[in-house]
Amino acid sequence: MRQRSLIAITATLAAGALTLTACGSRDDNGGGSDSDNGGTKVVIGVDAPMTGDLSAMGLGIKNSADLATKIANKKKYVDGVTFEIQALDDQGQPSAGQQNATKFVADKDVLGVVGPLNSSVGESMQKVFDDAKLVQVSPANTGPSLTQGPDWRTKKARQYTSYFRTATTDAVQGPFAAQYVYNDYKKKKVFVIDDKKTYGAGLAATFTDEFKKLGGKIVGTEHINPDSKDFSAVATKVKNSGADVVYYGGEYPQAGPLSKQIKEAGAKIPLVGGDGIKDPAFIKLAGPASEGDLATLVGAPVEDIASAKQFVADYKEQGYQEDYAAYGGYSYASAWAIIEAVKKVVDDNGA
Repeated sequence: MRQRSLIAITATLAAGALTLTACGSRDDNGGGSDSDNGGTKVVIGVDAPMTGDLSAMGLGIKNSADLATKIANKKKYVDGVTFEIQALDDQGQPSAGQQNATKFVADKDVLGVVGPLNSSVGESMQKVFDDAKLVQVSPANTGPSLTQGPDWRTKKARQYTSYFRTATTDAVQGPFAAQYVYNDYKKKKVFVIDDKKTYGAGLAATFTDEFKKLGGKIVGTEHINPDSKDFSAVATKVKNSGADVVYYGGEYPQAGPLSKQIKEAGAKIPLVGGDGIKDPAFIKLAGPASEGDLATLVGAPVEDIASAKQFVADYKEQGYQEDYAAYGGYSYASAWAIIEAVKKVVDDNGA
């Protein structure tokens, strides 16, 4: 199989059909290294934060992609092909993600990449992969502009043909949260906070737009430093605002302490956020203050999906030390998108 000659990559996921187009050869010499069993080795790159505050989610992404390759190899799913992953740590930093993208592109065995977690990191990687015609499938990026362009609110224009994702966007998630808070939670006055990053700011913006349309009132806004753990000044502003709910655009390392400090300041109101706060670490960081707080997800929990029961069972059987966390199921699907694509090319053209 010519490793970098995937002209059209087609994969079928549990959620529906996904077409990945690589738009030409990445390696005119073709080839690819042989695996130990005499077949062709195909490496799936994985980029995620595997150290630092977001490592709980990042390790779940890595392990779940690894599980997909192990299942494919066990089943001998693609004739003559052995899969493995190469995992690189981006620490949640765009600069590190861009460096990792360059490393993946330089490795001729890497045929596709799963990741990253953060939308801001995804932005830094897109052009590197697209120039090299290397497919990237993110299990977690929710920033709308990644697939719909910077002017996605008025016109949708795909910028990079090599980028795909298995998660929904904040154009859906933010408004959904606003509708739930206003219609179901019956909260009419909200204080909106974000961490100034692509994901957090974008999510807060889509929430705010929808909440205003519904008739809700934004009684205050604030931007926090994601490197800080002291949010006492913001907590005081929330208390004095008269808000009956806080909406936070960001991730659990800041959301947990923020929720705790808001309650300690005297504002006994819930904090609502997106998928970035959906992790057991949030509850640990917030403590008892987390009671009543809510998080939206980018899809149904894997535990509630019949087609995902085997993934859950296989993950447990494999004995990974870390939980698959919020994006494990999506990472597993992302890796299988690449595996299915390789199978199609092999079936159509021969190894």
